[in-house]
Parts: sequence; C-alpha cells; structure tokens
Amino acid sequence: MKKIIVFGATGNIGAYFVDYCNSNLNKKEFEIVAVGRKNTDFFKKNSIEYIQCDITNKSDFNLLPADNVYAIVNFTGILPAYIHEFNPNLYVNTNIVGSINILEYARKIKADRVLYTQTWAVQSAYWGKTEILSPTMPKNYLYTGDHAFYTITKDMIEESMKFYYQEYGIGAFVFRLPNVYLYNPNKSYYVDGIEKKIGYRYMIDEASKGHDIEMWGNPNSFKDVLYVKDLCQMMYKSMFVNKKIGVYNAGTGIRTSLKNQIEGIIEVFSPNLKSKIIERPDKSNYNSFVMDITNAKEELGYEPKYFYKEYLNDYKKEMTLKRFDELWMK
Repeated sequence: MKKIIVFGATGNIGAYFVDYCNSNLNKKEFEIVAVGRKNTDFFKKNSIEYIQCDITNKSDFNLLPADNVYAIVNFTGILPAYIHEFNPNLYVNTNIVGSINILEYARKIKADRVLYTQTWAVQSAYWGKTEILSPTMPKNYLYTGDHAFYTITKDMIEESMKFYYQEYGIGAFVFRLPNVYLYNPNKSYYVDGIEKKIGYRYMIDEASKGHDIEMWGNPNSFKDVLYVKDLCQMMYKSMFVNKKIGVYNAGTGIRTSLKNQIEGIIEVFSPNLKSKIIERPDKSNYNSFVMDITNAKEELGYEPKYFYKEYLNDYKKEMTLKRFDELWMK
C-alpha cells in the first residue's frame, strides 16, 4: 500500500489536511501517516498512524517508513506569528535544516513527489502596487519587517526543491499561501513581537455578543479569503496529477470587500443581536489583493467550494464541533 507522509500534522493546516485525506483517499490503495513534534494520541483515536518526530534531528527519520512512500507533504515551519521575539537560529534550524532533512528523506526512500507550503510574502514587494498576484510573476520580496527573514528561509527550500526535482526527479509542488482562514481555539498571534488578537476572530467574537464592529479604512478594499478546506482540496489534487512540478498561488480568485466581510460575519454570527457597523475611514487597513488561480484550475482541476458565506457557515460548525482542540489548546 502506498503511503502519504504528512509532516506538521499537528499544526493548523496539517491537521485539516490529514482529516481531508482520511475522508477522501482510496483506503485500499493509500494510507496516511501523520508526523509531528507533539506527544499526542489524537490521530490514533481516529485510526490514523502517527509518528512523533523532530525534523531537526536526523536520527528521528529512522522512525519513519522507508518503503512504498508515494508523496510527502511538508507543512512544517516556524512562523513570526507564533514567536514573540526575533530568533534567526530558530528559523534556520526548522525552516531550512528541518526541511532539507525532509528532502533528503524523500531522496533516500525514493518518494514520487513533495508538496510544500510557501509564504505569499515571496511576492511582498508587489503588495499595494498590483491587485492580482500571479504565480508566474517573479519572486520579489521585502527585506524589512517581521516576515523578511522568515521569507528568506522559506524561499531557500522552494529553490532547493527545484534542485531535488532536476537532480533526482522528485516532484516539486509549491503552494504560496496568503492568510488561511480556519477555526482554532487560540485567538492571538504576534506582529513584530507584539501579541495581538486575530482580526477576524475579534470580529466574530464581537458579532456573537451583538457588539458594534468598527470598519477601518476603505469599505471597498478587498482580499481573497481562502478557507483551509479549499487549500486542502488544491493540495490533495496535486498528489494525483500526471505532472511533476508546479507553483500555485492558493486562493479562490474572488474579491471579497471589507464591507461584505463584516456584513457576512454579522449575518452568520449575530443573526438575532445584529451588530452595527461603525465606519472608521481615519484608520488604515490592508492592501487589496486577489490570487490568480488559473494554473491551479487548469493543471490540478481545482475548483474552490467555500466562497465567503460558505466558509463562515462551515467555520461556525467547526467552532461548535471543536474537533482539533486537544491538539491546539495552549
């Protein structure tokens, strides 16, 4: 039976991806193996094999399957959103050394392909200058801010995957991710070392209480709102296409305005209390953007299913079910 190894399976996106694969794989042909740093029996309870592994420790890879590994999915990484102070060694050890160890594992066991989640910040120099971000646009990123060094480390692995593809024939699929929306019980993150509440989580909480919600800046500014389950679909389909390399900007290709975002949150999370929107044009908000997903549609057969209202309703369901809380609670 062919194996699909998912590194970073205990993380936000990784847990959803393992669940997606477990629901969609042909169990007679494929089996999923979840890999992560945490000591947990969460996956065992769901009849999924789990192996605890520190990717920065080469000897830990001896614990992993050595035969019949078809695909490897790499969700690992240290993100600036989860650390309160700049630590370049932490980025290097996990994002570079750890991911190179994964690529070496793929080479030694002759995996067919590797999937890798990259940051959309490799195109950060375009933010505010162009609204449509295409995967065919040359990488062009900023060297300042809390994402700069993180982006450098992530980019090294994207480039390294090209080497492993050309030198060893290992398939290389790279997915550039904007903010990926998903339910998680933890509601804060770090920006330049300062802990802040996640914006959409704050608005959901306020709407649930019937409180007024401030709308900062231009109500017509927009973003491409990507729900985790659409990302899972895109990545899942890349495992079975008859090609060996591709770079994809993950998204829906749909512009959702700030006004529509807040109105949707009020409709779904404040149906009876009906929060009011307070316009604050004096406050700044984000640069508008939408992802060009043309090649994901044409090459992978990807079709987003969770447009804005569908995402909110499914998010509300996941928030009620709390399926992954034991993995993520601090």
